[in-house]
Amino acid sequence: MKPLNIGLIGYGFMGRTHSNGYKRANDFFPELQQRPVLKAVCGRNAEKVQAFADQWQYESIETDWKALIARKDIDVIDICTPNNSHAEIAIAAAEAGKMILCEKPLALNPEQGERMCEAVEKAGVPNMVWYNYRRVPAITMAKQLIDEGRLGKIYHYRSNFLQDWTISEDLPQGGAALWRLDAAAAGSGVTGDLLAHCIDAALWLNGSIKDVTAMTETFVKERMHSETGKVEPVSIDDACSFMCHFQNGSLGLFESTRYARGHKALFTLEINGHDASLRWDLHDLHRLEIFDNNDEGRLRGWRSVHVSDHSGDQPYMDKWWVPGLQIGYEHTFVHQVADFIAALDKGETAHPNFRDALETQQVCDAVLSSAKEGLWKNV
Repeated sequence: MKPLNIGLIGYGFMGRTHSNGYKRANDFFPELQQRPVLKAVCGRNAEKVQAFADQWQYESIETDWKALIARKDIDVIDICTPNNSHAEIAIAAAEAGKMILCEKPLALNPEQGERMCEAVEKAGVPNMVWYNYRRVPAITMAKQLIDEGRLGKIYHYRSNFLQDWTISEDLPQGGAALWRLDAAAAGSGVTGDLLAHCIDAALWLNGSIKDVTAMTETFVKERMHSETGKVEPVSIDDACSFMCHFQNGSLGLFESTRYARGHKALFTLEINGHDASLRWDLHDLHRLEIFDNNDEGRLRGWRSVHVSDHSGDQPYMDKWWVPGLQIGYEHTFVHQVADFIAALDKGETAHPNFRDALETQQVCDAVLSSAKEGLWKNV
């Protein structure tokens, strides 16, 4: 089995999820012809990055991402850094001929994203973006049912992603822990962080978005900055809602906020078609709820399909346990690693790649522009 040497940049929450995916992929997908090797992890704080390397069994550390990219023993660069560094790292990695896996959103804006796409396409290096919710078996099965035409003509798509962790006015912005609240590091707030997941899933399930009209709100206008110690204006969006037209003629409704008290990670989607409807909730991620209008009248109604049965050709589940036993959030990253390697084995393109993620970036940009100007915006 050929080794695939991983160089991870960043050792926070996403670094943990990715590392777990690399370590478990071959255990459950034994047909893969390459095995990820945790070769090196990179971070600015040598003591902390060494502790991470020891915990996750990386062979070595770097404190300069440029040094990591220059290493001959690294095949894949995995970018788990704040959004404002994605473009510089990815372009340098592409020019060095490295394969690239990048956290979402792809970049700060479509212009950066386009440069990243051009770089990987010019270099011809495999690339992928970590929109992991595509790999939830129930969402993958929803994609299969839609592609089979089970829903008929699509009329409506609605989705939300709700959290409550930034409500406190005493929470600072910026720094290693709270860079998502700093526009200079994150680019945007809930639009790029949470709605990007909703948008990627929507584009995959329902096709391209034509135009949008949006509103955003920043509820806490000033916060202390962790790095300067000064109270500074907050420039990210705390909440965002938008409507849209899809290219297939259906209507979309999206909402995201970090100010929905009681919600830690409520991610839902619902799709209404002429013949059937589907809905899904991250809090019960194995269940795909289905209403099929072709069912016999007296039995017609919403049914809950527990997507954990490999005997029924349900996605991914033949790799795990016996029917009825669940897997979790972390397994979506195992699936993404496995799908990336399987594409390498076959000489195919893994998705979502940079070009796919650029489309999500373009929708996010149109949403923010619409909210700022109070106008419908084409994507």
